[in-house]
Amino acid sequence: MKPVIETKNLTKTYQMGEVSVKALQGVNLTIDKGEFVAIMGASGSGKSTLMNLLGCLDVQTSGDYLLDGIDVNTLNKNDRAAIRNQKHGFVFQGFNLLARTTALENVELPLIYDRTQRIKKPKEAAAIALERVGLKDRMAHESTQLSGGEQQRVAIARSLVNQPEIIFADEPTGNLDTKTSVDIMALFQKLNEQGLTLIIVTHEPDIAACAKRIIKMQDGQIINDQPGNIRNIIARDIEESA
Repeated sequence: MKPVIETKNLTKTYQMGEVSVKALQGVNLTIDKGEFVAIMGASGSGKSTLMNLLGCLDVQTSGDYLLDGIDVNTLNKNDRAAIRNQKHGFVFQGFNLLARTTALENVELPLIYDRTQRIKKPKEAAAIALERVGLKDRMAHESTQLSGGEQQRVAIARSLVNQPEIIFADEPTGNLDTKTSVDIMALFQKLNEQGLTLIIVTHEPDIAACAKRIIKMQDGQIINDQPGNIRNIIARDIEESA
């Protein structure tokens, strides 16, 4: 079986005036379908840069990136946008929800911008995604009427609505308290058990321990890649905290 993600000597260099900053230095990585991977590292380690490249949000300086066996180097801007819209889901630390807009409308938004109209009933798909994250009874509430944990669940539902193959989450618990963070990670574990490939960036060891594999980065390189501690919290009743 082909890996869903494979990188070979991946590099990324940013030009800051006359200074070149090497954010990634020869990263070799393979991720199989259905994995739950946490990428850890201090600020400036390259973890977010790596996620941006894997998510087709940015382009490498050199090296190879194969996504489902396709050489991403050969894709143009529109091709990469199509991948982001149809194959990837994204969750960010800041939720990125529209204010004065209901949870259902926020989740439905990516489908409205999908020119392929691959999913024929956007509102129905959005409702199903919100049910998956335990927000069946909060669909009509606006963002400002939801708690931080509920807003992050809406963001996760939005990442699910296009039926992605991979979800990328950048510090998804960074703005949440400890209890809510545990609830969100339990939800991620549940989604992974349903077959989704999950890749999260975090600087918190307790959060990374919920993944099945932990990759540690330093100075733009992978310095450790090992199975996670599997802090299995999937047994928690997620609905109870909604």
